[in-house]
Amino acid sequence: MSFTLATWNINSVRLRMPLVEHFLERYQPDVLCLQETKCPDDLFPFKPLHRLGYGHIAIHGQKGYHGVATISRRPLEIVEKRRFCEIDDSRHLSVKLEAGSRQILLHNFYVPAGGDEPDPEINVKFRHKLDFVEEMRAIRAEQDDASASILVGDLNIAPLEHDVWSHKQLLKVVSHTPVETTNFEAMREAGEWVDLMRHNVPDEQKIYTWWSYRARDWDVSDRGRRLDHVWSSSNLVPHFSGYEILREARGWERPSDHVPVIARFDL
Repeated sequence: MSFTLATWNINSVRLRMPLVEHFLERYQPDVLCLQETKCPDDLFPFKPLHRLGYGHIAIHGQKGYHGVATISRRPLEIVEKRRFCEIDDSRHLSVKLEAGSRQILLHNFYVPAGGDEPDPEINVKFRHKLDFVEEMRAIRAEQDDASASILVGDLNIAPLEHDVWSHKQLLKVVSHTPVETTNFEAMREAGEWVDLMRHNVPDEQKIYTWWSYRARDWDVSDRGRRLDHVWSSSNLVPHFSGYEILREARGWERPSDHVPVIARFDL
């Protein structure tokens, strides 16, 4: 059977609900993981999602900041809303669902951006980001014959040289500094996660999922970064059939600066 999963930093779910509805109507993923929903749980827009057939929704939100939501056609069991760095931010949500004959443990993450100054001694936001990534080592890719794990979200780090438009120019820019990229990859490997977006894609091939609002013409300048990720346990790799980065969504009316990433599995 086919199983399709999408991840998207929506940058305010209520503001961009028409875009979410358009995306779901057109692409119809089984599951959509949203980040930066910026919405308290009691104000989350359930009704339009239910009308589109997404009757199973898990949320972890807060007023005005952060927030994650997992929207599904399939029943969901909420597993955990983990607290990181002793801060009550809504940045993580894990659920379980059935896909084919497997039970999938699905993590939805929104990693802190880290501010503008890449020095943890003078920038508490950057210190928070580094500490958050370190704590993510505890999130491991659990798997056995009947179960598997997926981790998606806006992880706010572009780890590889060609995950950014200019490796040299961004070495001192938050999201691509050596301390971030080294710790990020060490965390991924410690958890035994497979980076599916780089699976069978050469490291020298550019991959972007985010284009800054500051760019006068984002499409022409193409100064992107790969900040959004799809990882899985190793037992899902043979069932991974590819992914699509919906670049056109960056040009939609009142868009997010991130675009959806759609991953497909044959289970």
